[in-house]
Amino acid sequence: MAKAKRTKKVEARRKREFTYRGHTLEDLQRMSLEELAKILNARARRSLRRGFNAETTQFFERMRSTPKEKVVRTHCRDALVLPEHIGRRVAVHTGKEFKEIEVRPEMIGHYFGEFALTRKFEKHSGPGVGATRSSKFMPLK
Repeated sequence: MAKAKRTKKVEARRKREFTYRGHTLEDLQRMSLEELAKILNARARRSLRRGFNAETTQFFERMRSTPKEKVVRTHCRDALVLPEHIGRRVAVHTGKEFKEIEVRPEMIGHYFGEFALTRKFEKHSGPGVGATRSSKFMPLK
């Protein structure tokens, strides 16, 4: 009984309409950059106030001109995710390869580089064949 009640609450949360600081996605997409800057956090607001560099501007123009189903590749990791990018696929360069990202509404106000990590977490296994006796000690967890 409790499990059914819990799953019903989770489903209700999933179906809820997306809002960003009280504004729906449609409202955000209709806003100009000046209006959007007023509700974004301080870092994104500063980026918008200072203006975009030539590389970012060129990337945004390419995003507008390509069809929605095509993937746009970029090295521009410091570009802001704007409401007009929702539903697009972007391949962001990590320094070694391009990582493909599906832009979702929750990403608004973040940077593309935040979603394409540049460092890979490496988990090491036990000590190897040539390890010394003292380095073979592995604490039990």
